[in-house]
Amino acid sequence: MERSEAEAVYDAGREVVVEVLLRMDRQVEALTARVEKLERELAKNSRNSSAPPSSDPPTAVAVRRWKGSSGRGQGAQPGHEGRGRELLPTAVVDEVVEHWPRRCGCGYVFAEGERVAVRAPARHQVEELPRLAVGVIEHQCMRARCPECGVERTGELPDEVATSAFGSRLQAAVATLAVRNRVSRRDTVELCEELFGARISAGSVDRILQRAGDALERPHTDLVRRARRSSHLNVDETGWRLKGTRRTLWGAFSERVAVYRIAPDRHERHARELLAGHQGIVTSDRWWAYGHLPAGRRQICWAHLRRDFQAHAEGLAAERDFGAAGVGICEELFWAWEIYQHTGERRELQRRVRLLRRELKPILRRYAAKAPRYRYTRGMARNLLKLWPALWTFAARRGVEPTNNHAERALRGAVIYRKLSLGSQSEQGERRIERLLSASTTCRLQHRSLFEYLADLLTAHARNDPVPLLV
Repeated sequence: MERSEAEAVYDAGREVVVEVLLRMDRQVEALTARVEKLERELAKNSRNSSAPPSSDPPTAVAVRRWKGSSGRGQGAQPGHEGRGRELLPTAVVDEVVEHWPRRCGCGYVFAEGERVAVRAPARHQVEELPRLAVGVIEHQCMRARCPECGVERTGELPDEVATSAFGSRLQAAVATLAVRNRVSRRDTVELCEELFGARISAGSVDRILQRAGDALERPHTDLVRRARRSSHLNVDETGWRLKGTRRTLWGAFSERVAVYRIAPDRHERHARELLAGHQGIVTSDRWWAYGHLPAGRRQICWAHLRRDFQAHAEGLAAERDFGAAGVGICEELFWAWEIYQHTGERRELQRRVRLLRRELKPILRRYAAKAPRYRYTRGMARNLLKLWPALWTFAARRGVEPTNNHAERALRGAVIYRKLSLGSQSEQGERRIERLLSASTTCRLQHRSLFEYLADLLTAHARNDPVPLLV
């Protein structure tokens, strides 16, 4: 505002001056709130939000907790019992090569007939790959003339041979490289040529993955059914891409089953569809899409709560006090859970949890008040009071953990796949990758070979036999 404009306002009278001052105050308040919001967004990192550590700015390293030097050097410490590589029994090795001494230290040269072992030999084993090369099998459809009618007939290829120029085990290896090891199409072609001597193209790799995805239709449907029947599920979601547009990858995980679903967004209807018919406990974060679940059937992730409390602890005044109190309770809870993991004493865990419940509830009630100084803490405090039973389910139900780490670990591989492949290029590709990722993670949870399963699956699918399920 120029001086002349200010003088004109002053000359206009008392009411005009008051109105201008009030309007300027409202504008300052709005701008202040906007600056605070932007500063909060700028201060977010992996310690106080759900952002991945890879997104942390360089300045975030300086605020990480420093535990101090232990004074010990790197590596194993003096007195540490070494863990050497165990030798296999001689009876199971493929080849034994004997190395006899040629010359003694005194200068004597051993003769051929003097090679007599005086005690057990010193053993050293080397594991080596044999020369790998795919076997090429030519199928010849022979032609013969019918002696009765004189018509020439040609033999027919078996179903498992006619569907592809590649055998089931080679196809399984290609699918495993692409999904489990996240190797690109071009790199898969190079690896197949260098390791196996197989002639294959990027288009053939894509067709193999399409065939594997089609074969997994029934096993994936069975996984969804079994996941919905499980007593406990960890659920989470992350971003996906379809031709560059935003999509969402949902995941539901039990101890032995993993299910992925790709949907247009993170709306509640997709969570309802994924969990349709499930009556067990669901562990998740506080995302509103899970709000349709009864609090008694939920477990809220305390790792997420710890980051949320940390974000408040980096604020000012009442917000800082609220955050610091929450972080302290989170640390005590994690310590109680760690003790339980080592001792298995569930009564002691429940006793410690009761103390934490008594400590946390008054804090939440205080910072949920309507006073202006609680404007930054009110939302989270009221939300936690609403979800109160869901904070402590892990103490009452065996098999339920206080964090959602199981789901986050399971989604990590899918996130890396998305970053390397840039997502999917078609809806058919989405169906294919959600089935392949489900099979890969399920096999990992079951400590099962994905390669062997896919080989059996593709063989049965080519023969039109019933395909093997994952559970």
